[in-house]
Amino acid sequence: MNETQQQRLSANIHMLGNVLGETIIEQEGQAIFDLEEEIRALSKAWRSGEVEAGESIKALMPELIADLPRALAVLKAFTTYFQLVNLAEDEQRVEILRDRAREAATAGVPMRETLEESIAKLSAEGVTAEGMQQILDELFIVPVLTAHPTETKRQTILTKLRTISDTVEALTTPGMLPTEERERMEQLREDIVLLWQSDETRDRPPTVLDEVRTGLYFFEATLFNLIPKIYDELERGLAQVFPDVKFRVPPFLRYGSWIGGDRDGNPYVTLEVTEEALRAMKETVLKQYNVAVDDLYQQLIPAITRIGISDELRESIAADLKLVPEDEIEVLERFRMEPYRQKLIMMFRRLRATRAENERPWDDRARNPRAYHNVDEFMADLRVIERSLLANKGERLARGRLAALIRQVEVFGFHLASVDMRQHSARHREAVAEILAAYGIFADYQALAEPDKISFLTREIGNLRPFTAQLQFSAPTNETIGLFRLMRRAKEEIDDDAVQTYVISMTNTVSNVLEVLLLAKDAGLFGAIDIVPLFETVDDLDHAPRIMATLFENEVYRRHLEARGRRQQVMIGYSDSNKDGGYLRSNWMLFLAQRTLARLCDQYDVKLTLFHGRGGTLGRGGGPANRAILAQPPESVRGRVKLTEQGEVISTRYANLALARRHLEQLVNAVLLTAGKRPRFALEESWAQRMDALSDIAFQKYRALVGKRGFLTYFHEATPIDHIGALNIGSRPARRKATQDISDLRAIPWVFAWTQSRVNLPSWYGVGTALEQWCDGGRDAQKLEELREMYREWPLFNTVTDNVQMGLSKADMAIASLY
Repeated sequence: MNETQQQRLSANIHMLGNVLGETIIEQEGQAIFDLEEEIRALSKAWRSGEVEAGESIKALMPELIADLPRALAVLKAFTTYFQLVNLAEDEQRVEILRDRAREAATAGVPMRETLEESIAKLSAEGVTAEGMQQILDELFIVPVLTAHPTETKRQTILTKLRTISDTVEALTTPGMLPTEERERMEQLREDIVLLWQSDETRDRPPTVLDEVRTGLYFFEATLFNLIPKIYDELERGLAQVFPDVKFRVPPFLRYGSWIGGDRDGNPYVTLEVTEEALRAMKETVLKQYNVAVDDLYQQLIPAITRIGISDELRESIAADLKLVPEDEIEVLERFRMEPYRQKLIMMFRRLRATRAENERPWDDRARNPRAYHNVDEFMADLRVIERSLLANKGERLARGRLAALIRQVEVFGFHLASVDMRQHSARHREAVAEILAAYGIFADYQALAEPDKISFLTREIGNLRPFTAQLQFSAPTNETIGLFRLMRRAKEEIDDDAVQTYVISMTNTVSNVLEVLLLAKDAGLFGAIDIVPLFETVDDLDHAPRIMATLFENEVYRRHLEARGRRQQVMIGYSDSNKDGGYLRSNWMLFLAQRTLARLCDQYDVKLTLFHGRGGTLGRGGGPANRAILAQPPESVRGRVKLTEQGEVISTRYANLALARRHLEQLVNAVLLTAGKRPRFALEESWAQRMDALSDIAFQKYRALVGKRGFLTYFHEATPIDHIGALNIGSRPARRKATQDISDLRAIPWVFAWTQSRVNLPSWYGVGTALEQWCDGGRDAQKLEELREMYREWPLFNTVTDNVQMGLSKADMAIASLY
């Protein structure tokens, strides 16, 4: 950050701080403001090393605790201040990005980590236009929004913060008139008062549908209109590097969602809730299409007295008019000289009819002949308009807003985001066992040896007879069977992409996967969905290649793969493996699993897509997404990646349009680079041997701590873990089982607790010991140089080391000691 940028940031923080100070005095009085300022000054002094300042803060605590309203006012002051400072920093990040873009344009070079840069690098490495088209055809990038309970702010607060951010951006725009500045400042004061008077958190846990609505907010606020811009940027980059080539850019960047589909450990995600979530997503995207079609109606005003139209468009309008009620004909007649507008009016009303049809549950739906029955019908109408424009001197019009809408329809369909279903492997096993017992096939299926389970499941999957003709089992088993039927129904009612993936949590056997394939087959979904094993613990990651190899050898699973285009998704979990083995061991086991799985898939001619279950914090696989992708084994990516965007990460990455765009630029940039002709790096065998040794040392150190007698007591007494489960931030319970054992605690509250206490243990513990022992505290010069070589040459070690440094920089043992 240069001096000018620092001055801009300082000015924005000063402005926001002043308005907040005025608000505190106005709303709470001078005494609260003075107390907050006193604590702030003492805190800064303590941070600078003045021990006496820390003692003064401690001395204030008993008096504050005794006066709860006063304490809450001070807490509100600091919470609001940090929210506003974060906004100022986000605005500064945007300004820095703009400065860098201007500098790159002046220098005539692509800006770093943009799509144009990645295309230029690929070309420099020898990728031809033909090779580039092959890369584009295989490109597959799917961020998946989840409802993990790490976002504590309500949607109302997120919306208000976005409004304040827009005001700050406007106030920093050069050339503003004094009257405009006064109006903006008044708006800022009003919004900060509203922020002050609002509740930060919910007064009750959110429902699953509340979480769905929060996820939809980011599609409406940012993603729907951002996605076409990313595709446009890619096409501009291709034109810059390959000016004489016309590329076909498929819809490679799409979104997924677990919200409303992830039922692992969440009893509130029922069949009814999942259907409601799917219908809510369809309503959201149809509403956006209504807005876009209305916008086109305002724009496409060519008159047939000035320019012709295609016969195809004329015939399409005539066919639509046959479905129009008599009382609407007169309105349409007004636009008989403007056929594009006439067509768009009828499209707008067809979308409204589709939305009205979608309001009712699927079992209670009356078909409307005027509604679009599928997304292909809507796309066909858009293509009719496009072809007419292109044939009648309207290429510029066809390549503008219409092209953006066509791209949106390609990406979002009628489903908005594909909802992944996730359930624990035990639920499928229990369901299959109950069904088999009810039919007298096996009294105790679960007691069978694994080879016997595999043999039976293979035969039964290949059998044409229905397995569960009627729902006559226990409620959990009926729910499990019903979910697969719901998935098939979603494909029929919305579109094929509405549901594409079924994730199996805690996959540790081959039969875990075949049980799901059996239930899917019985619902008519054989070959219609991706069945995705999730390997979460350190042991599961170690066993993953063996499980997948056995599946690839299985005759019915091979048929399933053929139906899916020989493509296999495998999900790997970062949170549980970290909780299980510590930061370094987890990262190394994840790397090895990815490399081995990629080579295994090559051996069986299967195209692998790794689905990364990353969270926001380092202990849950967080950190810059682009660096993480470039640090993966190059053979494990090859232009295909799926990753979760969890909790607070969603608002961090997608609340601000410019920052959301930058995130997607960096993400696509990194994935494109992995798809190039040459690997980004070659894994030296000596590096692997060193990492084996380092991860062993770190693992032993970590397990010695978490397995130590009294550690569990320390964890409960020195972190707020017992209070986190009571926070109203998520619909899912904090524990898998009602025990106090760490193994039953979900990884999110585990990491959350360490973050709140400022120990940050999951992001660093054991790594320092490993490095120190390896090079004898730096005294072994050769081994120290070996580590330096790995840091310079190997993206994995570089990224892990940088992340550990970041984790340590955020740890604060002085604050932790107060817990």
